[in-house]
Amino acid sequence: MKIFFWLSLFIVFYTFLGYGIVLYILVLIRRAFKGKRLAPGLDQEFPTLTLVIAAYNEESIIEEKIANTLQLSYPAGKLSVIFVTDGSSDRTPELVAKYPEIKLMHTPVRSGKILAMHRAMDEVNSEVVVFTDANTFLNKEALLLIARHYADLKVGAVSGEKRVMQDALSDATAGEGFYWKYESTLKKWDSELYSVVGAAGELFSVRRSLYRSVEPDTIVDDFMISMRIAEQGYRIVYEPEAYASELSSENIKEELKRKVRIAAGGMQSILRLQRLLNPFHDPLLTFQYISHRVLRWTVTPFLMILALVLNILIVMQSGGVIYQILLAGQVVFYGLALAGWVLETQKIKVKALFVPYYFCMMNYAVMAGIRRYFKGSQSAAWEKAKRKSA
Repeated sequence: MKIFFWLSLFIVFYTFLGYGIVLYILVLIRRAFKGKRLAPGLDQEFPTLTLVIAAYNEESIIEEKIANTLQLSYPAGKLSVIFVTDGSSDRTPELVAKYPEIKLMHTPVRSGKILAMHRAMDEVNSEVVVFTDANTFLNKEALLLIARHYADLKVGAVSGEKRVMQDALSDATAGEGFYWKYESTLKKWDSELYSVVGAAGELFSVRRSLYRSVEPDTIVDDFMISMRIAEQGYRIVYEPEAYASELSSENIKEELKRKVRIAAGGMQSILRLQRLLNPFHDPLLTFQYISHRVLRWTVTPFLMILALVLNILIVMQSGGVIYQILLAGQVVFYGLALAGWVLETQKIKVKALFVPYYFCMMNYAVMAGIRRYFKGSQSAAWEKAKRKSA
């Protein structure tokens, strides 16, 4: 029982903190031998680029998105913009159509984001494709900062950074901003060591020649598209200075809906990307993939529960002071998470408690997502989480 307890505790620690420590040490070792990876400069010949934006019923924000898109910097004659509004039943297509410099692709049938993206890709012949969401806003230099990395022929995809607007964070999802800051740090180190393991749909890009259509029922298309490129032996680079800003989820219920969908898609991806689990194919990528993604999306949430149960049983059998201290720490942590949940239901603002609450919510979402995936009840169609108003 003690062996399983320590093993469970170690995997939980490694998943959320230990990997970050090991990753940083490996980055320092790499720097000592090869120096720090430097991004290519902006004084180069940039590739042709197409910006693809999938929008579903976004009339409340679409003109603001278009204005943001048209102010992006990129060499004249090398940028094309496509908005795909399949299935939108509001004025989104009509508003996009007002701008002749933008190509509008619209069908009344709602067949899911991934099929909309595939349809757009049939019209793309540029060297690089950038995907971004309709409810995010890019910094002016984002496309230049992303495109510069393709000067390195080993780079097959580039992921930008997701930023949660801090002044608009909802009380229920205060932990979201903290989580993304930590994730951003891990992605910087992942990228410097070798490759990011997956790109975020808010802002990512691929070489057009390496793009492979994924299955129509794919739930997390951004992750699958980027990792299919990593499977081909190319790096996914992280560019934190190219960022997409968005509002936080309206409340914890909406954030949970989004997390459950991602978790279901994570399980689907693991089952479909089995080659990445083979350390003989690409050892370093496999190490990063298992450490940063697979553990989070599979066993770790269940091991958290197992560690607590085993800790209680060991203490009941007079396991010793160290086990009592560890149990007290777990009880305090989960107590804070519970307090965060209670206060959230009462709409009381104590943001410090939402960090443990958000952490526990994320791990619950993984378990719920796994269950939903194996029940076959997770749709690949757009399922937007409501965002807090600006």
